[in-house]
Amino acid sequence: MQWTDLLRLVGAEPVFSSALLLAGPTSVPRVRLQLSRWVRAGRLLQLRRGVYALAQPWRKIDPHPFTVANALQRGSYVSLQAALSFHGVIPEHAPVVTSIGPGRPETIRTALGGFQFNHMAAPLLYGYALIDVASGQRAFVASPEKALLDLVYLTPGGDDPAFLEALRLQQSDAIDATTLVALAERSGKPRLRRAAVRTLELLQNDTGVRL
Repeated sequence: MQWTDLLRLVGAEPVFSSALLLAGPTSVPRVRLQLSRWVRAGRLLQLRRGVYALAQPWRKIDPHPFTVANALQRGSYVSLQAALSFHGVIPEHAPVVTSIGPGRPETIRTALGGFQFNHMAAPLLYGYALIDVASGQRAFVASPEKALLDLVYLTPGGDDPAFLEALRLQQSDAIDATTLVALAERSGKPRLRRAAVRTLELLQNDTGVRL
């Protein structure tokens, strides 16, 4: 495979898998060797085994961090602080993209940023959707309600009013009361039910509006 062939295949992709290049009658060792050479030459960024992005100036589109996160661990979705910040529910910017998935917990440092993956059992993997995160890019991202519940679930004492208050939740209209309660009930976890009730109480007290 020549460099021009690769650009023709993946030039418009923010990230790509080496599996895309191994379809059909091709030499797997040869393709892998060529990818390694391009990484060493600075033409490609290897984000993890089998996952790549074009380096500048060959890149036509800048990969959105959420798109990268989805590609780094298949079956995962962006949640926790990263999703809450994206939805404007917390004031802080999340320096590391936080995700939930069925895979093992891991933190991955790449040339495109840091990515943290948290394991969650299959019955709790819901409440997310494929949404637009940048022009021409989509990613699986938790709803603000599920991102909050995921954070509570993974944080010891996450249902404590002091913890919820410390999050400094804002834009109360971004949290739908019915959705929050329904997602908490679906989990079957008493801690998440308590957190849902206490979150709505906090938002009601902050806005003075009955949710």
